[in-house]
Amino acid sequence: MRNFFASLLALLTLSVACAQAAPDSAASAAAAVAPPAGFVAPALPKADDSNAQRAKSQPGNNAPFWRAVHGSGDHAGTSNLPGAEKGVLIQSMIQYPGSKLTTAGEAWRQVRNQWIIPYGGSLLLITVLALALFYFSKGTLGGHVPYTGRLIERFTYFERAAHWSNAAAFSLLAISGLVMAFGKFFLLPVLGATLFGWLTYALKTAHNLAGPLFAVSLLVVFMTFVRDNLPTVHDLKWMLKGGGLFGEHEVPSARFNAGEKVVFWGGVFLLGFTVVGSGLVLDQLLPGLAYLRGDMQIAHMIHAVAAMLMMVLFLGHIYMGTVGMKDALKAMQTGMVDEGWAKEHHELWFDDIRAGNIPAQRSTPVDQSRPANPAAQH
Repeated sequence: MRNFFASLLALLTLSVACAQAAPDSAASAAAAVAPPAGFVAPALPKADDSNAQRAKSQPGNNAPFWRAVHGSGDHAGTSNLPGAEKGVLIQSMIQYPGSKLTTAGEAWRQVRNQWIIPYGGSLLLITVLALALFYFSKGTLGGHVPYTGRLIERFTYFERAAHWSNAAAFSLLAISGLVMAFGKFFLLPVLGATLFGWLTYALKTAHNLAGPLFAVSLLVVFMTFVRDNLPTVHDLKWMLKGGGLFGEHEVPSARFNAGEKVVFWGGVFLLGFTVVGSGLVLDQLLPGLAYLRGDMQIAHMIHAVAAMLMMVLFLGHIYMGTVGMKDALKAMQTGMVDEGWAKEHHELWFDDIRAGNIPAQRSTPVDQSRPANPAAQH
């Protein structure tokens, strides 16, 4: 019992001693963490702080800087670099047709990668397959009217020169454009990165050089053939009967039928000049334009869509001018067609020639254009 009271007394003594020492320890700890004399605490960070202010309130937090970078499309920053958009690192928010509301660069990427490339490529493949099915089901058109051996001039030398110049430029532009758009899917795995890189660089350069040639030749083609491509009432009849392509006989037409006029006005005029105009913007050849990133993105989308549609129309034109119709390619090579060919494919044109309304030979033959040999006169 005596030991119990002794232990209790010792415990009470220890508790009193700890209670007296606690204020002294707290005071010592407070004195240890107290700021030095004259110290002023920095201001708390604010949402509208500049990067310099944030570096003082929260060193290492560069959120204001990156926020300004992201919003530089709406409020341009400060830069010593030259250029119209020197203070814009990320473009402003926009929504192009087919894209989400996002920055302009990302919106352009979405339109290109999610719409133009997959749907444009699919449209081209569908067109090629449709032409192949038509060929294997119908074969080469023509040959039902016997040839007479008498020739009619269908295209003059100037018309053929204009056509082939434009066709050569178009072929180079189409091949280079297809490689730049789709080459990474089917050429890159075969050629490898290095060779594919050199190929696309060379084709891009050729694309830019062939563009102005295509523009000039397209204008010449339009001015050369526009008169014979004006719509007439016979074109409506041709369209309603599908040109007779799915029957045994073709629908009578003038020098160019309604299908060829659709290619002329839709492919050459509308899409052709749209491709040329947007291409000149992309090549930065038109004076007075700022050529900002947004301008170039819009020009590229217009250029790509118009080029895809133009290639679809011209695929049909190329098909009918080569394997689709007998002697059509020969007509553009030599300029001459047989009377039987003219009667079968362009009967109204042939009737005008027989009536004397249109000359059968519009250009001067080479033999008649040469001066007589003086020696032959003696």
